[in-house]
Amino acid sequence: MAASRSPLPTEVVELRAKDARVLTLGYRLVTGNARFCEDRTYSAGLLLHDMATYGSGATLRTMLGLTGDIGVQALVAGGPAQRAGLRVDDTVVAIGEMVFADIPANGAKPWERIETIRAEAERLLATTGTLPVTLMRSGAPVTLTIEGVPACASRFEIGEGDRAVADGHRIVIGPDFAGVDYPDPLLAAVLAHELAHNVLKHRAWHEANGGRKRASVRLTEREADRLMPWLLVNAGFDPAAASRFMHRWGPRHGGWIFRDRSHDGWDERAEFIEAEFAPIVASRAADGTVDWSRHFRRTALPAD
Repeated sequence: MAASRSPLPTEVVELRAKDARVLTLGYRLVTGNARFCEDRTYSAGLLLHDMATYGSGATLRTMLGLTGDIGVQALVAGGPAQRAGLRVDDTVVAIGEMVFADIPANGAKPWERIETIRAEAERLLATTGTLPVTLMRSGAPVTLTIEGVPACASRFEIGEGDRAVADGHRIVIGPDFAGVDYPDPLLAAVLAHELAHNVLKHRAWHEANGGRKRASVRLTEREADRLMPWLLVNAGFDPAAASRFMHRWGPRHGGWIFRDRSHDGWDERAEFIEAEFAPIVASRAADGTVDWSRHFRRTALPAD
């Protein structure tokens, strides 16, 4: 009979729940909008984590029943990784030809190994559409192949702090962000806003046009707001979740971040979002899809 595990610390349980929610909602957004994204890849519906990134990694590894440092933190229910046979708290020792024990550790930051692993997983999925994963099962290595699902080229994760940000290929939401515990449709709206920045290539535009100037930031934030309901519809959510988020979050939290007017006020943001509802209906009536790549009206951004 297997020995029972010690209860996980509360903060670990809470982080795991947040990771699973963000992974799942992000998966719905990137797979639901894949056919309209210019940059496409494949998603495995899988999040790995590294015990080295925790303050007491060796203790946590024992609590989770892992036999190595890299484990499965979260899976999309019914997603590609779960269908391939992966389970939460599987010990993972390799992906493709990358054996984790061979990754140099001397002088590396605690987060570097998992980022190396995630980058290789993204490369394999983008180039082959599949992800071979080697697990330890009953003391022996077993390789399972995940058949990825077409997706927009962005990944989602819990990071640090109290903000939600997009860097062009990742969306990172802090565990202390005010909306992280909102109901799924409202959290999906937050993630849709950040995904909009990535699919509209706002970061690259700022870099090519003199950096993040207040006036241009306001325009790209407005455009990301306007695309939110389109992305939500294709992920199976009510587009009104985008404006409901603004009405819930804005009155309490909207003031401080908007004091430099780099964003519209929360009530203005809700109005811009709601103005997209009619074009969404028209798009569906025209060809049965909510194709924002053809029907969404881009904002004219001033080039330097």
